[in-house]
Amino acid sequence: MTIEREKKIIIVMMTLIVIIWGFDYVIVKLVLEFLEPMSLLFFKYAVAFMFVIIVKLKTEGASFIKPRDIPIYIASVTFGEIVYYYSEYTAMGYLPVSIISIIIAFVPALSVITERVVYKKRTDIKIIMGIAACIFGVALIIGVDFSVLKEGKLIGYLLAFACVFSWNAYNFITVSIHKKYETATLTINQIICTLILLAPYVIHNAQELPSVTLSLTMQMLFLGIFNSGIGFLVVVRSLHVLGPTTTTLFSNFAPVVTTFLGWLILKETIAPIQMAGGIIVIAAGYIVIKEKGKTEELIGE
Repeated sequence: MTIEREKKIIIVMMTLIVIIWGFDYVIVKLVLEFLEPMSLLFFKYAVAFMFVIIVKLKTEGASFIKPRDIPIYIASVTFGEIVYYYSEYTAMGYLPVSIISIIIAFVPALSVITERVVYKKRTDIKIIMGIAACIFGVALIIGVDFSVLKEGKLIGYLLAFACVFSWNAYNFITVSIHKKYETATLTINQIICTLILLAPYVIHNAQELPSVTLSLTMQMLFLGIFNSGIGFLVVVRSLHVLGPTTTTLFSNFAPVVTTFLGWLILKETIAPIQMAGGIIVIAAGYIVIKEKGKTEELIGE
């Protein structure tokens, strides 16, 4: 398969994953009525393990993590799985899912800033203006709630921004690992590390787990197979093929699905000015990625 063909396939698959992510926010909020964040995360990855291990063994054989790479794997799952999802799931107790997903759409802007500061990559004026617009959009969203931040929403916003920083770190760490491992192997290694790190907590709190119902089972299967299984296989491959900044572009469109489903299913609403701020963040994020792509093409030439 040619590189260009694989890029087109990954773009289509990432688009579908974004739609699934929109459903993910809504389902997680429903599941959190029965499970606390860390237990939910553990069982979601346990389901994902059963799916991904089959894919991995069939396509890439029985090789797994090399001992010398254990520290970097622990770093990747700490940021990308544990910190990110704990922050996201906990934030749902303070903020509408639409607001959380919009804040997370700031990831592309932070990704470009990271590349500029850490990797010394060139940043032109249009990209800088796009990042400034992203910051302005986020300020509009938070500004509406400024007078009630002390009532709990401050915690929600801090957790949402923790998601932004942890996911950005995860993206760059995963790109560095992918130079040594195939997609399915890398994904299953991350899932195994996540389960090992979370197992002591879940065992300690096992007596507080709810009884299993058909509804809860179906919801966990959806989260495990589509979000953590297929979703992470696609994202990991996309990070390798499209790069971290382009991959994060797709997360910018998840708020559209999330906001609609949050309104339709969860009966959540956000203020008009927050909606305007969200549109600015999404549009500015798109501009940042588009201009960054042009810059990289010029450098490549």
